[in-house]
Amino acid sequence: MTDGQRAVHPTGLRERKKRRTRDALLHAALDLFTGQGYEETTVDEIVDAVEVSQRTFFRYFASKEEAAFAIQEMVESHFLSELRRRPAAEAPFEAMRNAVLCAWNSIGETIEAIITVELHMRTYRMIESTPSLLAAHLRRSMDLENQIALLIAEREGLDVRTDPRPRVAVAAFCGVMRVTGQLWGRGRDTSVDSLRALTEVYLDQLGPALAGNWRAGADAGPG
Repeated sequence: MTDGQRAVHPTGLRERKKRRTRDALLHAALDLFTGQGYEETTVDEIVDAVEVSQRTFFRYFASKEEAAFAIQEMVESHFLSELRRRPAAEAPFEAMRNAVLCAWNSIGETIEAIITVELHMRTYRMIESTPSLLAAHLRRSMDLENQIALLIAEREGLDVRTDPRPRVAVAAFCGVMRVTGQLWGRGRDTSVDSLRALTEVYLDQLGPALAGNWRAGADAGPG
């Protein structure tokens, strides 16, 4: 081993230990939140489960709320990164659709390295049923929609202050994503594959749903 390798190795080891500690704290927090309630869980209980100090918890998470949304934050950041990499030739909806499907292709293993998908689903349900977290979730969703709209506007060379199309397109896209998340959260299949498949089906219905005439017999013409 060279001197350079000896210098790098301790840093890599420290980083892996820090990652393991953060993952353990996150797993313990989500398990406690979903098992006994978010409001009922204290930071002391989380750190006791991992056998570390409160100082260690706050080194990785600013608050319980940050821990509750840590996996969602990871998924959202991954989606935004995928969207930034989409080819410029793709239309806005195509770029968003491909970005979210690509994100789910690769993020599943990352999630499962930290928590089970079943715990991820329980966390989703817990957020939806906890008033303080639901309010935070809606606030975060608005911020995410704004970030996506700015990205789409930049891709298309538009100004969101004068052109409403990026915000309208993103609002429709995010509305579909919320619906699929809620359906997945209430379903029996907890796999990432099922969420990806459901997302694909519903996104593919967006165009026809907006453009089509839904009335029974509408295509039959005049009698």
